[in-house]
Amino acid sequence: MQRFAQSLTILCAVTLLTGTADAKDAFDLKSESFDLPTGDRTFIGAGADPVNNNCLTCHSAEMVMVQPKLSKANWEGIVKKMINVYKAPVPDEDVGPIIEYLSNHPTAGR
Repeated sequence: MQRFAQSLTILCAVTLLTGTADAKDAFDLKSESFDLPTGDRTFIGAGADPVNNNCLTCHSAEMVMVQPKLSKANWEGIVKKMINVYKAPVPDEDVGPIIEYLSNHPTAGR
């Protein structure tokens, strides 16, 4: 029992010591800058406007066109990741049309 109490005391001491460190000592935050891909191409055809208006802000059309053919569910996951993780400012009314275009248009994802 005494051995258990000693182990517990040591564990508590280590926990308290490591938990009191300043958060800023654990890591430093710094700003980064990067260049987004650019290109002259745009998406064409029926339904291309929401894709051009939202996706070309960060992606070139060429970058999207070289992706393998993806299912609607895959494109939905990618579009939602752009919105939820990367904070792409895509209006709710454009989400469905973007997914439809990317999953159905013959030149998207080819």
